Amino acid sequence: MEQQKKFDFNTIIGFGLIFVIIMWMMYNNRDTELKEQQEKAKKEKVEKQQQAKQIATKQIVATINDSTVNDTVKLEKLKGSLGSFAYSATLPSAKESFTTLENELVRLKIANKGGFIVEATLKNFERFKKDSGQLVELIKNNNANFNLQLQTKDNRVLNTKDLFFEPTLSKNGEDQILSMKLKTGANDFLEYKYVLKAKEYMLDFDVRSQGLSKVLNTSATADLQWDLKTYRNEKSVAYENRYSEIYYEHNERKVDYAGTGKQEDDVLENATFIAYKQHFFSSILLFETPVNKVKISSTDLVNDDKIDTVYTKQFKSTLPLAFKNGELDYKMNWYLGPTDYKILNNYKKNIEDIVPLGWGIFGWINKFIFIPLFGFLSSFMGLGIAIIIFTILIKIAMSPITFKSFLSQAKMKVLRPEIMEIGEKFKKDPMKKQQETMKLYNKAGVNPMAGCIPALIQIPFMYASFQFFPSAIELRQKGFLWADDLSSFDQIFKLPFNIPLYGDHVSLFPILAAIAIFFYMKMTSGDQAMAQPQQDGMPDMAKIMKIMIYVSPVMMLIFFNSFGSGLSLYNFISNLITIGIMLVIKKYFINSDKIHAQIQENKAKPKTEGKFQKKMREMMEQAEAQKQIQNKKK
Repeated sequence: MEQQKKFDFNTIIGFGLIFVIIMWMMYNNRDTELKEQQEKAKKEKVEKQQQAKQIATKQIVATINDSTVNDTVKLEKLKGSLGSFAYSATLPSAKESFTTLENELVRLKIANKGGFIVEATLKNFERFKKDSGQLVELIKNNNANFNLQLQTKDNRVLNTKDLFFEPTLSKNGEDQILSMKLKTGANDFLEYKYVLKAKEYMLDFDVRSQGLSKVLNTSATADLQWDLKTYRNEKSVAYENRYSEIYYEHNERKVDYAGTGKQEDDVLENATFIAYKQHFFSSILLFETPVNKVKISSTDLVNDDKIDTVYTKQFKSTLPLAFKNGELDYKMNWYLGPTDYKILNNYKKNIEDIVPLGWGIFGWINKFIFIPLFGFLSSFMGLGIAIIIFTILIKIAMSPITFKSFLSQAKMKVLRPEIMEIGEKFKKDPMKKQQETMKLYNKAGVNPMAGCIPALIQIPFMYASFQFFPSAIELRQKGFLWADDLSSFDQIFKLPFNIPLYGDHVSLFPILAAIAIFFYMKMTSGDQAMAQPQQDGMPDMAKIMKIMIYVSPVMMLIFFNSFGSGLSLYNFISNLITIGIMLVIKKYFINSDKIHAQIQENKAKPKTEGKFQKKMREMMEQAEAQKQIQNKKK
C-alpha cells in the first residue's frame, strides 16, 4: 500500500514537471511568434513608407513632366508636397540629366536629381585582371546614396536625393567647378559645389545654404546620409573582403577602424574623415569642421565566396550637420581613388593611416624602411625582381644578427657535454644543477640568451612584411614568372572540389616557400636541440622542434594558398637566402675547434661578476639555504 502511495506521488511529480515544460514551451513559442509578428509588421511598415515615397516621387515627376499645364499651375501642385522647394521642380534642370567632370585619372558623373555622384570611374585601373577591359567603377548602377534630410518649418521632411538641382559648370584655369543648386527661389538655395583639379583624385566639396533660414527648421540638424555598396574588383572576393572596412579619424586626429565582422556599428565623436576602404580602392569624405555624433555601419555581404561574388560590404554613415546662423556651411574634400600610401600621404591629412601597415614598431619599419626601399627598387625594375632584390638587401642587413645567433648556438653546442655532465652529477638537486650551469656559462663567457635576442630582433621585420605586401598596390596585376598578379594567389591548378582552409586551387609559391621552410628548419633544429639541453620541469625542445619541422610547412601551405603571391615569393626567397647565409657562416666563419679553444681560454681568465649574475647567484644561494633548513626540520 505504501509503495502504491509512493508510486502515485512520484507519478504526480512527473506529470507536474511535464505540464510545466509544456507550458514553458507554449509560452516560449508564443513569445517567438509575437516577435516574428512584430518584425513582420515593422518590415511591412517600412515597405509601405518606401512605396508611399515612390508614389509621391512618381507624382512629382509626373507633375514636372506634364506639358498640358503652365509653370504657375505646376508650382501650386508641387507646393502641396515640396513646399518652398517646389520652385526647383519647375526649372528647366528638373529632369533626369547629368554633368560630367573628368581629368586624366577619374571620370565623375553627377545627376541633376539628388545632385550627387552616380558614377565614379578610375581611368587607369582595371577590374579582376590586366586587360580585362573593365575599368574600376567605385560608383555605378545605384550602388551609392548621398542624401541630405531636411526638416522644414511647416513640419515636412524632405530628402535631397528626390529633388532636382540646377547645374552650373565653369572653369578656373585647369580646375573644373560644378555648382549644383537646389533652389527655393532665384537667390535662395542649397548648394553642392564640386571642384576637380588636374591629375588629382581629391575633390574639393562644399555643402552650403543661402536664404533657407526662413524655410528650414534650423534648430534641428540636417542629416547627411552617405551609403556605398562596394563592388568586387579583385580576383579573390574573400581576400579582397578581408581588407575592406570603414576607417575614420575622430577625437583629435585618432585614426581607427570599425572592424571586418558580419555587422559593425559605432558612433563617432568629432569625426574629421570617414573612409570606405575596398582593399586597393577607397572613397573618403573629409570634413574641415569636425562632425559630432556620427553613426557608421558596416555589413559583410559575402556569406559564401562561391555565390556572393558581386559585392563585398555595405557601408553606411549618418552625419548630423548643424546650422550656423541659420545656414549650412561645410567645407569638405572627397577622395575617390587608389589606396596608395604614397598618394594618400602627399595630401598631409592623415588619410594614409587607412593603409594597414601595423602598429608601433611594425608600422615604423614599413613606413621608413620597406616603403622607401621597395618604392626605389620598383621604380626601375620589374616587380618580381624588385621583391627578390628587396629580400636580399633586407637579409644582408640582418646577416650580422643571424651570425650572432648561429655563433651563440655553436658555443652552446660546444658546452653541451659539460652541461650534460653537470646535469648527470646533480640530477637529484635541480637547484645545485642550475647554479653549476650558471657558473659554467660565466667562466666560459657564454650568454645563454645571446641566441634568443637576435631572433627576437628579426620578428618585427617578419611581421612588418605580413602587413606590407597585402597593402602594396604596386603589386596589383603585375606578373612574374607563372604568377599573373602578385597581389593575388598564383594558381597553377584548379581543383574540382574545395578543401576546407585550403581552397579550390593550388598555388605554387606557397609550396616553394613551404619546402624552403622545411629544409631551413631541418638544418637548424639539430643545432638548436644540441645548443639547448632539456631542463628539469621544462618541455623537451628537441621533440617540439621535430614536430615543428613538419607543422610549419603545412601551415604555410594552408594559410598562404589564397594569399597574395608577392608575400609567398618574399617568404620563399627569404628562407632560401637564410639557408645560404647559414651554410656560408658554418663553413667559413664558425669553427668548433676555435670556439672550444676560446671558451677554454675564457675559463682561465679571472671573471668579474656582473650585477645581474650576482643577483641570480645570491637568489639561488638563498633558495638553497632555505631548502637545507627545511630538510633539517624534517
